[in-house]
Amino acid sequence: MVIEIIAEGEPIGMQSRILLFDIDGTLLSTGGAGQIAMEQALAAEFDVPMPMDNIPTAGRTDRGIENDVFSRYGIEISDANRQRFMEGYLQRLPDCLSQLDGGLLPGVPQLLQSLSQRSDVYLSLLTGNYQRGAWTKLKYFGIDGFFTEGAFGDLHADRDDLARVAMDLMSERMQRVVAGSEIIVIGDTPADIRCARAIGATVVAVATGIYSAEQLQERQPDLLLTDFRDTERVVSGLLNV
Repeated sequence: MVIEIIAEGEPIGMQSRILLFDIDGTLLSTGGAGQIAMEQALAAEFDVPMPMDNIPTAGRTDRGIENDVFSRYGIEISDANRQRFMEGYLQRLPDCLSQLDGGLLPGVPQLLQSLSQRSDVYLSLLTGNYQRGAWTKLKYFGIDGFFTEGAFGDLHADRDDLARVAMDLMSERMQRVVAGSEIIVIGDTPADIRCARAIGATVVAVATGIYSAEQLQERQPDLLLTDFRDTERVVSGLLNV
């Protein structure tokens, strides 16, 4: 289980709604930097100069993507190779971020600022990114200060398992068993919706990634947003869903 826990600090307020944010396609777009950094790592570390266009990435954990890459190109699945691939990716990610046209998605800074000022919500992460990759992206785009912890995609190929990690983390932070009904998962893919259902959480889908509003609506999220532009309306929706 890969989580980051603040050792000291007050438990989450008893009445807080816990908001678990996905990163890519939900809070920000890297312009494809993550995939390019992985492709560069694949070429440099394993001499496989092949694109990853035929390997799905949206809504996946980096562990799951890693498994597919190794299987597709005949790379031995071992701890040593996993470490080589991850380190190669993480070394190249900052340069890729700086070279591509990424950015925060509409309304994200205003939404996070508004939510961070409330005492009745708690912000955390539920992302398929490697832990260090997640913080690299958040810091690059200037929103790392809104989060202190989360559940990350280092060890779990299945996003549903990642959601269970997030629930365990929230129980530890709240110092009691947290029910799924107290959690809102916010993401841009069907995988986000599915993992929320796996823990009995409420799910808010936002159509700012590669999936359209119509495609997301087919999965019946509890709330569907086009984007986060209208801060007041979005906050109201999150707190009343």
